[in-house]
Amino acid sequence: MTTDVIVVGGGHNGLTCAAYLAAAGLKVTVLERRIVVGGAAVTEEFHPGFRNSVASYTVSLLNPKVIRDLELPRHGLKVVERKMANFLPLDGDHFFVGEGRTQAETARFSQKDAERLPAYWDRLDAIADVLRELVIQTPPNLVEGGLKEAIPELIKSAVIGRKLSRLDLTAKRDLLALFSQSAGDWLDGWFESDPIKAAYGFDGVVGNYASPYTPGSAYVLLHHVFGEVNGKKGAWGHAVGGMGAISGAMAACCRERGVQIRTDTAVAEVLTEKGRATGVVTASGETLKARAVVSNLHPQLLFQKLVGPGVQPADFVERIARYRSGSATFRMNVALSDLPRFTVAPEPGDHMTGGIIIAPTMAYMERAYDDARVHGWSKAPIVEMLIPSTLDDSLAPAGRHVASLFCQHVAPELPGGRSWDDCRDEVADLMIATVEKHAPGFAASVLGRQVLSPLDLERTFGLVNGDIMHGRLSLDQLFSARPVLGAGDYRTPVKGLYQCGAGTHPGGGVTGAPGHNAAAEILRDVRRRRI
Repeated sequence: MTTDVIVVGGGHNGLTCAAYLAAAGLKVTVLERRIVVGGAAVTEEFHPGFRNSVASYTVSLLNPKVIRDLELPRHGLKVVERKMANFLPLDGDHFFVGEGRTQAETARFSQKDAERLPAYWDRLDAIADVLRELVIQTPPNLVEGGLKEAIPELIKSAVIGRKLSRLDLTAKRDLLALFSQSAGDWLDGWFESDPIKAAYGFDGVVGNYASPYTPGSAYVLLHHVFGEVNGKKGAWGHAVGGMGAISGAMAACCRERGVQIRTDTAVAEVLTEKGRATGVVTASGETLKARAVVSNLHPQLLFQKLVGPGVQPADFVERIARYRSGSATFRMNVALSDLPRFTVAPEPGDHMTGGIIIAPTMAYMERAYDDARVHGWSKAPIVEMLIPSTLDDSLAPAGRHVASLFCQHVAPELPGGRSWDDCRDEVADLMIATVEKHAPGFAASVLGRQVLSPLDLERTFGLVNGDIMHGRLSLDQLFSARPVLGAGDYRTPVKGLYQCGAGTHPGGGVTGAPGHNAAAEILRDVRRRRI
């Protein structure tokens, strides 16, 4: 069989890329290893009658242009906004984050901090607005060719430079700080009270195996404010039907545009001839030919498992081997007989629709990181719990609920030669007990659970070291350097082989941006007759 483009991996970025390519008239085939498309953005029944988003679990970063271009609402996607952004149980108190609430809540702990919040929001929004535009643009790439190859990259650099020049001097200084400082240093410079710093500092460590005082973690905080829900900037929401509803809508768009989607079809090898990708061989031995191959996989899975080292430059092979992954994530889904009742806010309310963050201070988060490095997991872990059934009653039987637990920090590899297969349930019990301390009776309400250690996330979804971002969001692995400097424009050293996954710009999260950007570059090469 011959097609124009083969997309390896049916995650949401692979589906996005395929949809754009098919809209341009190309014949596209998507090959997915699992029996369902969506990668980590899937919804499954994990206990009889209870469904939930298995891995990724909340919506904000999905790019509005991708939503429009793929007509996802027409294909069934509906996103509802949380009624409150976050709820932090504290020792004898609580802290609510949400529209119209945050400033008054902050004033209970520090009037000075409350007065500073509007300036903080304005200055962060100024940067986010500019960077939001760069999310769906290809970074300038380091090229070794002549002037003809360099001109497009110089133009990109000039365009990006113009966008950044719109920032005033204050914003430029803030941008430098956010790319280089720790989240802790950034927030300490703004605020004096622990609750507001913890609420915003959590975004600096979520999916990031680091202390909030690790340099570079301020960018991770910034990465999480790019999003919007239904046109409302900075909002977070829930996809009705779970995250699989996003992938399902994308797959429906792909099929309508003529994309062939094959599940239960793992790829064993990317075929090359004279340094050019020409197709793939599946795990069953089937050979499929194509003009171009696009990988939605983690970069190391592509270049270390599917592409022979002989067609890759030696330095590139070495750099890919050094590519760092590991987000310290332990993921759980639980079926509940009833809503949890938190000691500091026991009655049901809007706070049950938000992110419930058990991490009262940045010092708590720092101890969790230090603990995990020594022991393999935090004895007092960070837990963010969402209860999506408060917004979507299709996920659980009437009167029952489902909860997502996003837990940190855990080491990708345990010290002492221990295996996650042996420790999974012990750590899961600890996570349940951590919630129980703040919501007595929670453990007794758990009817069933699904537990995913870093090893499970790797085996199930191809997230190397359990990294939900497909690689750390550190300065040396961002923008033009993601995954490697010189291969930051979705092309690779192998002609006709492209990448479209979260291991490319702009990184992790359910955004669709890498798929969108990769498709643009592939179509540019088609027009130039390079493939």
